[in-house]
Amino acid sequence: QVQLVESGGGSVQPGGSLRISCAPSTAIFRFDYMGWYRQAPGKEREMVATILRHGIPDYKDSVKGRFTISRNSTDNTMYLQMTKLKPEDTGVYYCNGLLLKQPYWGQGILVTVDT
Repeated sequence: QVQLVESGGGSVQPGGSLRISCAPSTAIFRFDYMGWYRQAPGKEREMVATILRHGIPDYKDSVKGRFTISRNSTDNTMYLQMTKLKPEDTGVYYCNGLLLKQPYWGQGILVTVDT
């Protein structure tokens, strides 16, 4: 069973930065697609950023220019570097990966942007 383990969440003030990580239990290069999704209180889960096997990223419009997604085969980890954070970025962030047409999800980590 493939597992995705997120880490690095926490609380930050508006305008601050935070980096969250996702470590899969199998080699990261096996995933055709990986991404970060988030779910704010009372809202549906939404795509934040995705990255294909060959490194092509895509972003939700509201995070473009502030967030950067990356995947590193050396340390077998996917990252989401978040800068200029806003209160509306608050939510539970989930790591997602597609492997052999099967989607996998992490358990989610909380990111809170608040004064």
